Amino acid sequence: MTYQAFWQPLTALYPEREAQWIGRYVMEVNFGLTRSDIIMDKVETLDETLLTTIRQRLLDGEPVQYVIGKADFGERQFRINAGVLIPRPETLWLCHAVGDAIGDEPRSVLDIGTGSGCIAITIALDRPAASVAAWDISDQALSLARENASLLRASVDFEHQDMLTPPEDSERWDAIVSNPPYICQQEQATMERHVLDHEPHLALFVPDDDPLLFYRSIARYAIKALKPDGALCLEINPLYARQLDDMLQETGFRQVTIHQDDYDKDRYIIAWK
Repeated sequence: MTYQAFWQPLTALYPEREAQWIGRYVMEVNFGLTRSDIIMDKVETLDETLLTTIRQRLLDGEPVQYVIGKADFGERQFRINAGVLIPRPETLWLCHAVGDAIGDEPRSVLDIGTGSGCIAITIALDRPAASVAAWDISDQALSLARENASLLRASVDFEHQDMLTPPEDSERWDAIVSNPPYICQQEQATMERHVLDHEPHLALFVPDDDPLLFYRSIARYAIKALKPDGALCLEINPLYARQLDDMLQETGFRQVTIHQDDYDKDRYIIAWK
């Protein structure tokens, strides 16, 4: 099978450039081919049965990251599976925000709802003086996050913990970061099928009548568990940015600031205790 024969059918689901990128990603990440190898037709030396199987999964709408079990996040690659969200490039902003908040001092950081561990591990590697912990309610996610930490040689303390019933901590953390579920059920109609059909709903959705469900619990915990001048860094749903801003101020946070992503959408909030 040629490289073009692999990616061309994917144009039924994706724009041509994206289909080509998916093809290259499979060849480079799953089979270790370079772009030069692809140009030199080394794709034709690969197992055609395996290529056909992979292509069919892609044609069924399964995201390429799940098909090959790996996803890029910043300069690093993480193992993933269908039990965790695919790390998004925009979420890397949270890691930089936490890094700016704690500097190079030996600070304590908590990642709530860690999934693959990409946020916690990135912070731990970028800020080696920090002591980083991470929570998740999913044992499957925690197992994968621990595997990623081991592979990337990051020191993170992973713990099974429901963010809706946090412990009674007091002034424990210098920074808390989270990208919790924030998509309302009613938004499903506007979502891409490969996300809706394949990514874990537990990590995506909140009830229509309570879009701030997880943020409210995190805020109530953080206002007590953060040390004075501690930072709370959150990825958010642009539709509820103003409501979240108001809620955080009512909870007792100061200097609540909304930040935009690369598409000028309200995507992040930083609040200080």
